[in-house]
Amino acid sequence: MLEQVLAPAGPLAGPRGDGDLAAQPVWRLAERIADGEVSAVEVTEAVLARIAERDPHVRAFRTVAADAARQAAQEAQGAAREGRVLGPLHGVPLALKEHIPVAGCNYWNSFDGSHSIAQHDGIEAERLRAAGAILVGTTVAGLTAREFGAERGQPENAWDNARVCGDSSSGCAAAVAAGMVPAAVAVDGLGSTRLPAAFCGLVGLNPTRGRIPWTSDSAINPRLLSNAGPLTTNARDAALLMQVLAGPDGRDLMSRPDAPPDYMAGLGKRLAGLNLAYSDDPFEASACAGQQAAEVIAMVRSAAQRLVEGGARLEPVADRLTGAGPAAMAILGADRTMATRSEAASDVVMRAKLARKQAIDWFNAMFTRYEALVTPTIQYVAPTREEWAQAWNDPGYMLTYAAHTAASNLTGYPAISVPAGLVQGMPVGVQFWGPPDSEPLLLRMAEAFLERSGAA
Repeated sequence: MLEQVLAPAGPLAGPRGDGDLAAQPVWRLAERIADGEVSAVEVTEAVLARIAERDPHVRAFRTVAADAARQAAQEAQGAAREGRVLGPLHGVPLALKEHIPVAGCNYWNSFDGSHSIAQHDGIEAERLRAAGAILVGTTVAGLTAREFGAERGQPENAWDNARVCGDSSSGCAAAVAAGMVPAAVAVDGLGSTRLPAAFCGLVGLNPTRGRIPWTSDSAINPRLLSNAGPLTTNARDAALLMQVLAGPDGRDLMSRPDAPPDYMAGLGKRLAGLNLAYSDDPFEASACAGQQAAEVIAMVRSAAQRLVEGGARLEPVADRLTGAGPAAMAILGADRTMATRSEAASDVVMRAKLARKQAIDWFNAMFTRYEALVTPTIQYVAPTREEWAQAWNDPGYMLTYAAHTAASNLTGYPAISVPAGLVQGMPVGVQFWGPPDSEPLLLRMAEAFLERSGAA
């Protein structure tokens, strides 16, 4: 049993303004639209009004496709009036990170670094539209300190506008946390969905590699470590988006050919009987711990007691995995160049591959003993713009920033960040890890955890 260091935190009293249509959960909006309580047009206009009001200050969006969204909402409303079959996201407005092509919106090609206006939808956008979603635009995907410095140009954290939202799904996190959209689809390269989720009090899922297909016009298969995934306010929305986004597609060479699991299957189930592991730091993060680390980790350790209160067994473990962060960084570098071009570079890549095998073996051994692993998401709260800019002057800062998250990208195993409480008035995330295709379990844990905090 874990020592309870702090009293469990209560629900996060976030800045979204949950009474507004724009800030209601995806699942609730979908139900209300299907029942005829509200229309797709009403919801879309509420979202566009909230964006117009807040985004000049928050700066989450790269492109707001207002005209296209209004047209899609009118079509969705017409379909509902005609009694046509409604998709699971019918009439629900969503945003996507600009690394995902959305026709008519800015697209930042993560392979060659170019910006352009997308001429067609990527697979993720295709699937969202097919499910009835209204795509209102693309959000900033900045490596925020390097793109914006310490100036007021990067997306603001809705909890404190002097602070950042993280790297690099910053715009997605800013848009959802500020209540401008009910949810967004982000992309996680070394923690780029989960880390902004932790900084902004959101749920962020990095799914099993290959479950959400992706393709690029400019490369055969460049996204070796990254996955698209949901960034939401609750576990049910994350499960619903996974139901829509996951599944095979032959355009993606890494797409899993078999059917994905039922992501809704674990929702509503109790935690009784689950055998879980807990570690403050299984990934060498303590080597770069800062002043806030002890307080943040104590909060996460305390919050993890909610799993025990829900009936799970939670056992502290001392197992350590070394080298995951540097290996992920090395593979990411090779991914971007698509060629090693030197004997020294080839040696780096070979050592990274061996480290990946070690990481997979480590996780497999862990998951033969436990059903899931519980850790912090990051060991500090969202920095101020000035602190963030200063931190990125250190070329090794990425290893500090992604110390608790990079192993998921290295292995392709899923992990989800869930709001755990507040430290110094800012959100802190707890992270649940599992073997491939364990998202139904992780979402079950996330839902039960948030229910016990009063934040589900």
